Amino acid sequence: MRNCGLEWTPDTGLSLDGDQGDKPFDLAVFFGPRALLENAAAFDALRNAFPSAILIGCSTGGQIVGSEVEDDRICGMALSFTDTRLKLVRASREDYDCSRAVGDALAADLAADDLAGVFILADALAFDGAALVGGLTERIGDKIPVTGGLAGDDNAFFRTLVAANAQPETGMACAIGFYGKSVRIGHGVAGGWNAFGPRRRITRAVKNVVYELDGKPALDLYEHYLGEEAEALPASGLLFPLRISDPTQPNRNKVRTLLAIDRQERSITFAASMPEGWTAQLMRGSLDRLTDVAGEAGEQARKNVDENAAAILVSCIGRRLLMGQRVRDEVEAVRHALGESMRAVGFYSYGEIAPLTPSGFSELHNQTMTVMTISEEAA
Repeated sequence: MRNCGLEWTPDTGLSLDGDQGDKPFDLAVFFGPRALLENAAAFDALRNAFPSAILIGCSTGGQIVGSEVEDDRICGMALSFTDTRLKLVRASREDYDCSRAVGDALAADLAADDLAGVFILADALAFDGAALVGGLTERIGDKIPVTGGLAGDDNAFFRTLVAANAQPETGMACAIGFYGKSVRIGHGVAGGWNAFGPRRRITRAVKNVVYELDGKPALDLYEHYLGEEAEALPASGLLFPLRISDPTQPNRNKVRTLLAIDRQERSITFAASMPEGWTAQLMRGSLDRLTDVAGEAGEQARKNVDENAAAILVSCIGRRLLMGQRVRDEVEAVRHALGESMRAVGFYSYGEIAPLTPSGFSELHNQTMTVMTISEEAA
C-alpha cells in the first residue's frame, strides 16, 4: 500500500507530499473548513489530481495533519492498494424515512463475504448518528469494524458537508467498503472521562432531548451536581458529558455531549439519541487525563497493522473546545503511539464512530479520540 499527503488552499492550490509512484491512487480522503469546501475549485483540483480515485471528505471543526491541528486549509491523503478492492456507497437523507434506514441501505450495498471493514462519513445535522450506525451494523454484524465520523462546522453547528465522488453537499452519508484478505484495519477509541455520582435512569426523552432523569427534571439534577459550574451552562456542559448504557448490555457504554438546555422546559439536548430506560451517569475529566488517554487509542489501533500503515484520526469538537491551545497535546500523544513513520490525518467532528473495546460493537461516540489504521499485506 502506498500513501501520499495532500493540502489545498485558495492561494497555493493543491500540493502533494509523499510517494506518488506510477500507479494511480485508488482513494483520496480530505477534510476541511466548510468555507473552503464550498469553493468548487477545491474539489475540481482533487479530481484533476486523482482522476480515477474515489474521493470522499467532509467539513470539520479542525483538520489533523501529523502532530498539528490546522484551520485554514483542506488536508488529507491519497491511498493506492495492490490487492484490496474498494467500493463507495452513498445515500441522501431525503430518500429515506429515517437515519436507521439509510444505514441499512448502505450496508445492503456493501455486504459481501470478503468485506473487511467500513469507513463512513455523514452530515451531522441531517442524521441521527447513532441510528445511522445502528442500521449499518445490524445488517453487516459486529465482526466488521466500522469507523469514521460525523462532519463538523467548527463551533457554529450551522451547516455540515459531505463529499462522495461529487462536490460537497448537505444531507449526504457515504461509506467506503474495503474488501479482500490483504487489507488490515486497526481501530482504537479512548475518552479519558471519569464517572461520578449515582447512576440515573432516563425516564422521559424524545430522540436526543432528555426531560426527566429518575422522574425528576433533567436540568434540575444537572444543576445540583454541577454546583457553581451550572451557571455557565450550556458551555460548561462540555466538561460534564453523560455516560449512558442499555441495562441489557451494560458493557456497551456510550458518552453523550450536552449541546443545549431549555430552562423553561428544564430539559437538556444531547449530541445523539438518548433512549428511555437507559442508565445515565455524569462524567468529568482533566486536560492531562484527556491527553494521556488519547494515546491509548493510537496504541489500540496500531496492533493489527504494520509500520507502513496510514491512520485516520477523528476526535470530538467538544474535546477541542475544552482543551483550547492544548489540543495539540492529544494529537501528539496519538502520533507518538502510532510511530513517526505512519502518515496520520483526520478531523474534529460532531460524532466519532469506532468499535468499542472490549465488546467489539461499532458505535457512535462523543467526546472521544478514535483512530483507524489501514495497511495491506501481499496476497
